[in-house]
Amino acid sequence: MKIPKLLEAVLVTVGIYYGFILVFDVLLGQLIPASLLTMYMFFVVAGVFTVYTFTEEGTRELVAPIVALVEDPSKKVMRYIVFLLVPLAAGYYAYGKMLPSFEAPVELRSIHPAPPSAVKAYGKRYNLATLENPYRKFEKEDPEKFKELVYEGGAVYIQNCQFCHGDKLDGKGPYAPALNPVPLNFQDVGTIAQLQESFLFWRIATGGPGLPKEAAPWISSMPIWQDFLTEDEIWKVILFLYDYTGQQPRSWGHE
Repeated sequence: MKIPKLLEAVLVTVGIYYGFILVFDVLLGQLIPASLLTMYMFFVVAGVFTVYTFTEEGTRELVAPIVALVEDPSKKVMRYIVFLLVPLAAGYYAYGKMLPSFEAPVELRSIHPAPPSAVKAYGKRYNLATLENPYRKFEKEDPEKFKELVYEGGAVYIQNCQFCHGDKLDGKGPYAPALNPVPLNFQDVGTIAQLQESFLFWRIATGGPGLPKEAAPWISSMPIWQDFLTEDEIWKVILFLYDYTGQQPRSWGHE
């Protein structure tokens, strides 16, 4: 039995959708944000239909069921059913999206929530009130070594972070428009310049899922970077963030 091309395309798209859910939510245990999944599926749908319409024959096969549904007199009843169900399904989806929720709106979430006194990362517990960047001391003790560490942190940033936070650290990476809330603009003096390095370590290492309750609902795509980067790499990235923006981290001496 030959499966119609349109049904094939739909099955492939649905399969990839649930593939994302399976990989991120089940296998990796990292809940994929709805905004990020929507962005991925946009490209998936565009790619699938590009493949299926690559030739004129493929295009004809793909749209053949739709053309038959609209033009074939014998499918009159089916046509009425489809034309009735499609608007109802769209209306139900829109109603579900507009339905008021008891959850606090995203606009009221705390962008910079108060950090917990201690966090657990890399299988260890850190006291954020005393945690310091182990490489910061080289800024004065060994400027050449510090420069190398910043360079290494920059390489890690470009490979992993610039897609959202931008190559100029201004929160305008190529993926940023699809995210809500948008990635932080590190050039803004109201962001990292007001924070201790331990705060950045906590936020980077534990990502969106590590945010406290007052920061919810989080729909950021910030992953749990301790699953992908080493502890040293995160500290080097933090050096790079401050060095590139010309900012200095707050120290506990400022408190």
